[in-house]
Amino acid sequence: MRIPTTTLFARFRFGCFLALVSLSVVATRAVWSSHAAEPPADSVKADAPKTADLAALSPLESKYFKNLHQITTAEQFSKAGEGYFSPDGMQIIYQAVPHDYLFYQIYRQPLNGGEPIRISPGRGRTTCSFFTDNGRGVLFASSHLDPQLDATEAAAKKQAEDDAKSGTRRRYQWDFDPQMDIFAGDLDGKGLKQLTTEKGYDAEGAPSPDGKLIAFCSDRDGDPDIYVMNADGSNVRQLTNVPGYDGGPFISPDGKWVIYRSDRKKEGFLQIHVIGIDGQNDTALTDNVGVNWAPYWHPTLPYIIWTGADHADPKARPNYDLWLMKYETKAGKILPGPITRLTDNAAADVLPVFSPNGKKLMWTSNRTPDRQSQLFIADLELPEVAESQSTK
Repeated sequence: MRIPTTTLFARFRFGCFLALVSLSVVATRAVWSSHAAEPPADSVKADAPKTADLAALSPLESKYFKNLHQITTAEQFSKAGEGYFSPDGMQIIYQAVPHDYLFYQIYRQPLNGGEPIRISPGRGRTTCSFFTDNGRGVLFASSHLDPQLDATEAAAKKQAEDDAKSGTRRRYQWDFDPQMDIFAGDLDGKGLKQLTTEKGYDAEGAPSPDGKLIAFCSDRDGDPDIYVMNADGSNVRQLTNVPGYDGGPFISPDGKWVIYRSDRKKEGFLQIHVIGIDGQNDTALTDNVGVNWAPYWHPTLPYIIWTGADHADPKARPNYDLWLMKYETKAGKILPGPITRLTDNAAADVLPVFSPNGKKLMWTSNRTPDRQSQLFIADLELPEVAESQSTK
């Protein structure tokens, strides 16, 4: 997403990027990966508690969540986020910044205990990782083949050292790295196959539930748009071709639709859109003065969930929370329906994903003692269930 110097807004990077939200003025071209993964520490409200109490569920959140707990920790990673479940719900895959390297790497780990296993090459920027081949393979974007990687790492290291000396805290920013491509490999990240080879940024890829297709974002034509390709990288076709950023796509459980985010209405602001897998019936599901991103489909019911914040008041600090919509399919289109707010924590909550059975929700949040982003998980009760429980 391109962000003009005149636009102030909270920048969460989850959904394919793991360093998220902060109010900033950015002069470079940047994108909200919905696939992005973590909220910056300064996205927490100034009056928020500075202890683990920040992780407690509010009365609103308690209506929808039970058994909230943190998955990744500061002992493991500087920050982590944008996690996705394996098809059997027993493992997760996510991106995290190790303590000995500057850029996000890709990890998988079992949910019932066990240590994270790095599956990306260990160098370069990475983002947007998923299980493929019914849990036997992985997919992620990486810049490890960058011919100038030594210089890229050196420049990032020097910037970090200079900032540490001066006490500068930079706003998070995600650039469209032209060296970013999509790769597939086995569960340990071995035998990587490069699926995209076009010049430019190719990332934010997500497989279809049946494993036959991959939806992704590319700026190969000079503007970030949504594309679909076969799982082996063949038969690439473009779905959107409107000026502005279109990204963070996910294919629906029935394989007929792609949900994504777009700033075509107003640069620097994002709305949730849905489009047919055939490129027809593009429809905006949100229409507000805000940033709406990281949309995700419920596996069996007509719900989508996303991250959103109100940016109507330029003087107010926007708070990023999780929002749920019950949509309707009518006359060959998906139409917006009732919206429910699920979180109201002073911290940032972003990049929500349903478990394969729809009974749990995992998301990235900086409701941590050090206010760095980590992965959280909780049992989920959808609004109609929560409401029926409250009337008993």
